[in-house]
Amino acid sequence: MTLDRAPGIRDRWRKFLSRLIVLLCAGAVLLALIPLALILFYVVTQGLSSLNLAFFTHLPVPMGEVGGGMANSIVGSFLVIALAALFAIPIGVVSGIYASEYRGTRFAAAVRFAADTLNGVPSIVIGVFAYGVAVLPFHHFSALAGGFALGVMMLPLVMRTTEELLLLVPSTLREGALALGATRARAVFTVVVPAALPGIMTGILLALARVAGETAPLLFTSLNNAFFTTDPRQPISTLTVQVYTYAISPYPDWHRQAWAGALVLVAMILSCSLLARIATARMEKMRGGA
Repeated sequence: MTLDRAPGIRDRWRKFLSRLIVLLCAGAVLLALIPLALILFYVVTQGLSSLNLAFFTHLPVPMGEVGGGMANSIVGSFLVIALAALFAIPIGVVSGIYASEYRGTRFAAAVRFAADTLNGVPSIVIGVFAYGVAVLPFHHFSALAGGFALGVMMLPLVMRTTEELLLLVPSTLREGALALGATRARAVFTVVVPAALPGIMTGILLALARVAGETAPLLFTSLNNAFFTTDPRQPISTLTVQVYTYAISPYPDWHRQAWAGALVLVAMILSCSLLARIATARMEKMRGGA
């Protein structure tokens, strides 16, 4: 009788443990989402009431005056991020391909170690480095220097994401291309890279979202500009620096606009994350249909 009951007791115990683990995992997920939900709720409630058409179309007003907007900062942020992407994406993708294809060599290991180290360097240190390399020699701040600083931050993220995703591609695809007579370079760029392209695009968009919220490097490089400009050789205003400037000011209207700028910045970052998900889903669907 005892032997007959033992399997039933063990089954019930396994089911209890399984449900307990599931509940603990769900609780951990909820705890992880609470800070994000609170941040989004607070930024939306504080910034939504301050958003209006003038915020997107007008320039900042002088100190103490009410009104104005952040049109120059919004355009400047897109310009600096585009410059960073132009610098980091080609170098990062090619570096990731090299580290994946020659992963057993010492140089590839050194590149991988350098990328991991650079990924852990504080953003303010990268800002000081960009200041010494892209500002001091030219004797003025510029959007190009800001794009260079953000590009340096993007570089290890793009490189490591590309490498890891290329390593996930089955080796049979590469071997099949080589067996058909393709060179190694052609096999990589026509077979291996397209197979990993959805994940690489996701990594690039997440890297863009990562650097879009940086402030410290831009304080040392692009500085700020109260006027509207699209000249990359001149100092330029960005949302992060403008929000920082307004947040530490003593003017209530500037505080209101700082919350509005923070809301726009969060919306930009969330848009990048959503675009990454949509691009990945569509590319995978296209590949499955093909």
